[in-house]
Amino acid sequence: MKAEMIISIFNEFDHQFNYKSHSELNSGHINDTFLIKTDGDTNYILQRINQVVFKDFLGLVNNKVLTSNHIRSKYPNASDEVLNKTVLSFIKEKNSNSYYHKEGVNFWNVMIFIDDSVTHEIVKDEEIAYEGGKLLGDFLNLTSDFDSSQLIDVIPNFHNMAFRFKQYASSIQSASKSRLTKAADYIQIVADLKEEMHILQNLKDAGEIPIRVTHNDTKISNSLFTEDNKGICMIDTDTVMPGIIHYDFGDAIRTICNTAAEDETDLSKVEFNLDYYKAYEKGFLEKTKDSLTEVELKHLPLAAKTMIFIMALRFLTDYLNNDTYYKTTYADHNLDRAKNQFKLIESFSKKL
Repeated sequence: MKAEMIISIFNEFDHQFNYKSHSELNSGHINDTFLIKTDGDTNYILQRINQVVFKDFLGLVNNKVLTSNHIRSKYPNASDEVLNKTVLSFIKEKNSNSYYHKEGVNFWNVMIFIDDSVTHEIVKDEEIAYEGGKLLGDFLNLTSDFDSSQLIDVIPNFHNMAFRFKQYASSIQSASKSRLTKAADYIQIVADLKEEMHILQNLKDAGEIPIRVTHNDTKISNSLFTEDNKGICMIDTDTVMPGIIHYDFGDAIRTICNTAAEDETDLSKVEFNLDYYKAYEKGFLEKTKDSLTEVELKHLPLAAKTMIFIMALRFLTDYLNNDTYYKTTYADHNLDRAKNQFKLIESFSKKL
């Protein structure tokens, strides 16, 4: 994207300093994100929202801003300077909207960049796992009294197990004989786990687990740390929406506790890292234990297993659908991803 356009869009927002340079950040897979350096002591993040993935852009931005403002309200005595270094802070467009839109230029929003911060693509030690758990716990604790009905479902049915099984059943009906044959062992595993994997969904539907504000993309790269690995805050809140805490806890565990990449084909390398689990859980519970119900606490381990399973099911479904959703680089790529996640479930079940 040309610098002239970046500058033009950035200048539609009510920021304090002048554009000096920009660079594209490539950590996300959906939106275009740019770091804007200025001639002052504040830098910014300029983000273009992908309207193909996120249909209700206005609802998405509203979710992010409402959640951020609620967290900021928890620190009434903190200065803006302090808050801007510890909480996501959104800058309004000059007409007081929280976004900018011009026909042909998509939708954009701007946040204050938190300087002297780092992210981690993978967890390399228990300290990062522990701090990551504290960050998620803090996010859920600070938003526990926020009315989640004010938020939209950015991605409807995202973690809905009944919906995922409906997609899966459809893929079974339309799959080729050769793919069904290759996937036969894993189709049986899905059948064996089906009842257990609906427990959280059934509790949610019955109202036995409270609906809260949830992040819904809790991989470790969405946690921001200081340079000495102390947690700052959760970032990338595009998927904030109503949900249950088990989605967030379970997906974090799924992504940090696999000892191999999720498409590793040598399954002997795929193990569940129990030390990282315990470290993350310890940090998480330090922040949330007093605000969670007995039912929520009881089902934390099941949350991890369920979120690993739901990814295994989605990979398997896409394989049976001839790879229509996830990008693949070879014929059985999605099947290998599914095998990987099922092996992680097996390892998890043996260790926990």
